[in-house]
Amino acid sequence: MKAIFSMWSNTRMIILTAVCAAVYAAALNAFKTALPLIPGITEVRVGNIFPVPVGLLFGPAGAWGAAIGNVIGDMLGGTLGPGSLGGFFGNFLAAYLPYSLWTTWVPFRLKSREWKAGNARCWLLYFLVAFISGGACAVVIAAVVDAFGIVPYSILTKIIVVNNVVAGWIGVTLLTTVFGFVRNTLHLFWPEVLEEEASEKPLLGTVGAWLVVLATLFGLVGQYVLPLEPSRWGWLASLLILGGSLLL
Repeated sequence: MKAIFSMWSNTRMIILTAVCAAVYAAALNAFKTALPLIPGITEVRVGNIFPVPVGLLFGPAGAWGAAIGNVIGDMLGGTLGPGSLGGFFGNFLAAYLPYSLWTTWVPFRLKSREWKAGNARCWLLYFLVAFISGGACAVVIAAVVDAFGIVPYSILTKIIVVNNVVAGWIGVTLLTTVFGFVRNTLHLFWPEVLEEEASEKPLLGTVGAWLVVLATLFGLVGQYVLPLEPSRWGWLASLLILGGSLLL
C-alpha cells in the first residue's frame, strides 16, 4: 500500500498515471452511449479490459489512472454524479488488487511480478485476481450507488461483476501482447521504475489478501446465505475489502 503514496514523488510514475487515465477515459467514453445497460449509470464497458493489465504493468500508477480515468469518463460522457464517488474507489481497486494480490495471495501467489506467458501458474493467478478485483469493484460501486437510492445493490453488483470479469479476462491478451515491449523496450515496468522495496510483511499481506477475497465473495453472494438486507451486506463487505486492501 505504501507504493500508492510514494509513487507521487516519482516523475515517470506520475506521467504513467496521466497516460493511463487518459487512455481509460477515452476507452470508456467511446462506448458510453453506444451500449447502455442502465442509462446514466453503466453500460457495456469495453474499456474494462484495461484495469487488470495496467495494474500489473504499472502498479500504483495504473490504479490511480483507472480511478481518475473513470471520473474523467463520467465527466465527458455526462454521467458524473454521486455514483462517481463509488466509481473512483471501485476502479482504483480494479487495478490495485491485481498487482497487490499477485505476491500476497497464498497459496496462489507468485514471488516474481514478471508475466510469463508460458507459465500455467501465471495464467491461473491472472484469472483469479481478475475475478476478485472485478468483484471487489462491483461490491464497492454498488454499495455507494444503492446508498444514494439510484440502483438496488443486488441488481447493480450482477451487472458490474459480469462487465468487469469478462473484460478483465479478455485483457490477458493485452497483457501478453505488450508486457515484453513495456518492460524491455520502454523500461516502464513499475517495480523497476519505482524501485519497489524488497522488504515485505508476508503474514500481514496474506491476511489482507484473504480478507479482500472473502469479503468480495460474501459481498457477491452473502445476501443469499445471511438474513441481512443486500445493501447492508454490501457496506459491510466494502469496509472489509478496503480494510484488507490497506494491509496489502
